[in-house]
Amino acid sequence: MAHDDPLYFRQLLAGRDFAVGDPLARQMANFCYLVGDRDAGEAVIIDPAYGVGDLLDILEADGLRCVGALASHYHADHIGGDLMGHPVEGIVDLLERAPVPIHVNRAEVPWVGRSSGVGPEDLEAHDSGDLVTVGNLSIELVHTPGHTPGSQCFSVAGRLVSGDTLFLDGCGRTDLPGGDPEQMYESLTTRLARFGDDTVLYPGHLYSPDPSATMGETRTSNYVFRMRSAEDWLRMFGS
Repeated sequence: MAHDDPLYFRQLLAGRDFAVGDPLARQMANFCYLVGDRDAGEAVIIDPAYGVGDLLDILEADGLRCVGALASHYHADHIGGDLMGHPVEGIVDLLERAPVPIHVNRAEVPWVGRSSGVGPEDLEAHDSGDLVTVGNLSIELVHTPGHTPGSQCFSVAGRLVSGDTLFLDGCGRTDLPGGDPEQMYESLTTRLARFGDDTVLYPGHLYSPDPSATMGETRTSNYVFRMRSAEDWLRMFGS
């Protein structure tokens, strides 16, 4: 990304690019994204977890300030909270340092509250298709239930940040609280179908050798797109 491009977009791997030395962050291999408008000096953090202070420091070093956070879903490795008995920094810590809106899908509000302890007054509830504006940049929120009821992806400038809805290899689990295999199939085959093959996919975890790929490459290589019908899908993923 050229520095004269007003689009600011950084993909950061927890445990390597920030939260260095945190063994849980390194094990979970979460991606966090910083997205903003260089000219306006504003950015949002997608899925702020683990080293929240590190993320704010990176933004400051790059000459931007945090004006919000976007949550792909409620799980602690994406927004903080308790992860199998291990505390994870997240949106609670972000709000203490930068009182900014936390943008979530409307269906995810109660789940985020239970998971993180953040009250509804700190959450900005959205419907699918809503836009979050950062400077002159617009980020579209795309509701993709299946992994959780309010899972959402983020479309910006030919990129799709997919959280745990879609990875380069595989997709998010549907056997956790709030998961639904039928909704996941519909999200993958219908809600994400409008994104062309040239759209670049940026997942929520590094679960593959490459950190990103085009949607065309992903549709060709990812086994989740080999199911020819909802019945085939449910036979494999519905139990």
